Amino acid sequence: MKSLRFSVGSRLGYIWAGLALVAALRLGAETQTFDLTSASIVEVNAAMSAGALTSEKLTRLFLDRINAYEKGGPKLHAIITLNPKALDEARALDDERRVQGPRGPLHGMPVLLKDNIETHDMPTTAGSYALRNSIPAQDSEQARRLRAAGCIILGKTNMSEFASGAAVSTLGGQMLNPHALDHTPRGSSGGSGISVAAGFAMFALGTDTGGSIRRPSTATGIVGLKPTYGLNGRGGIIPLALSLDTVGPMARHVADVAVVLNVMAGPDARDPATRDAATRRSPDYTAGLKADALKGARFGLLRDWMGVDAGVDAVVETAVAVLRNQGAEVVKVAVPRYVIGVAGGLYSAIHDVEFHHQIEDYLGALPRRGKDTPGTVADLVRLTEKITAPTPDGWVPNPDRLRSLKRQIQPGTLHDTPYLDALNEGRKIVRDNLSWIMSRDNLDAFIVPTSSSPPDLIVPRVAGPATTKPAPLLTGSVDQLSNITGWPDLVVPAGFTSDPALPVGLSFIGPAFSEARLLGYGYAFERALPVRRLPLYTPALPGERFQYETHAAPGGAPGR
Repeated sequence: MKSLRFSVGSRLGYIWAGLALVAALRLGAETQTFDLTSASIVEVNAAMSAGALTSEKLTRLFLDRINAYEKGGPKLHAIITLNPKALDEARALDDERRVQGPRGPLHGMPVLLKDNIETHDMPTTAGSYALRNSIPAQDSEQARRLRAAGCIILGKTNMSEFASGAAVSTLGGQMLNPHALDHTPRGSSGGSGISVAAGFAMFALGTDTGGSIRRPSTATGIVGLKPTYGLNGRGGIIPLALSLDTVGPMARHVADVAVVLNVMAGPDARDPATRDAATRRSPDYTAGLKADALKGARFGLLRDWMGVDAGVDAVVETAVAVLRNQGAEVVKVAVPRYVIGVAGGLYSAIHDVEFHHQIEDYLGALPRRGKDTPGTVADLVRLTEKITAPTPDGWVPNPDRLRSLKRQIQPGTLHDTPYLDALNEGRKIVRDNLSWIMSRDNLDAFIVPTSSSPPDLIVPRVAGPATTKPAPLLTGSVDQLSNITGWPDLVVPAGFTSDPALPVGLSFIGPAFSEARLLGYGYAFERALPVRRLPLYTPALPGERFQYETHAAPGGAPGR
């Protein structure tokens, strides 16, 4: 009996010890909440590390949102093509994670690409009927980099046709702003902006020649970066004007843009503009993401691009107050009027000439697939004219872009004096004057509303009082300054107008290769003024928000 009592006691002791251990683990457990429509790349990785999320599940959740709001619901017209193998790729990346661990922070992340960025396994159309069946022989440099980092290219986004004009394309139709369906999401990377705002992917890529990342970023209330010219490789991107073209990330959070830029930045054998990228890029664009990054910074507020819309100006004044409260100094600066005038004419002087010659070079290198394969701008016009009414496939006429293409059949040559003067002397005037202002006033960056007015109505009102005052500038747009100078411009959500509530973005513009500093400023500003919200017309769906537990490993290190 004595040995029996000892045995029972021992077993009870083991049971109590086990219960104590479970209790201790419970006390060390932390409950985390995952929310698909607001999660950052860091938060997704945390959920995957805890075993609460897989790339396959993440991809399914995004596809469910696309199905709800693209194929059904408001039909935002944000996406042209979906990758039919996306779930298979996600499962393969989950297997790789289990066996080898993640390749890096983008492992298993679904991403969308603007449809002028080439992919070897999906058409790259630029939104044009003429390129509807064009499948490139290889990936673009950026698609290659993202796949190597472990991303799943979920699909291709709608865009202003050939990256120019209103937010509509023949293949994708009229894009709608998810915050207000009767307002434009702006272009040309409108589909990428909509997709990020509506929660269709972790992030998207856009291209920017004269504001095409920044305009949709501010219009849809997300973060967007137009990088320094020559930082990110453009090999395999359909050209608009190679002296101005850039490619950059669009995301919900500044930190996500920094993570993606770590993968995107660097030399590209197909892009001579990136020859210095290896030495000029930052080793790690996330290193400067600190809550106090604004302390001691000095910004010049470009008031020449204010005074157009009272609602936008009110948001900017609040943003300035927040910057000052975070320890930054903000001073008003004015750009010489003649510089604004020069800048206003440079974009079209460069773009119109370069597009004609560079798009024909691109078309000439495409595989020939019969008489419908275009080789010239005249061919694009001929093929585009075939779409005279909406088709059963959902294709629509795009008369404004057709008129532009007709104008660009004979734009002049790359040897004409007006073009060469704009390319060389004109850009130098603008760049030198902005550099002089920064030096004179000891500025770290310029700040300015990314757009002086809210997104326009898709069909303008015919009657009723005017809602905006005439622009104080004769010509030009502030977002073209960064393309003309080659400087980076980071857009961060700053607030909303009222009636209707439309997003307003604040631009941080700095000298060449200053992305690391700008991202630090944007990160601190975003934390101090967190205004981004899920659009009204793309609410959360069931199953997108859930809780899971993490446990503290011995020594306080996070455990799985």
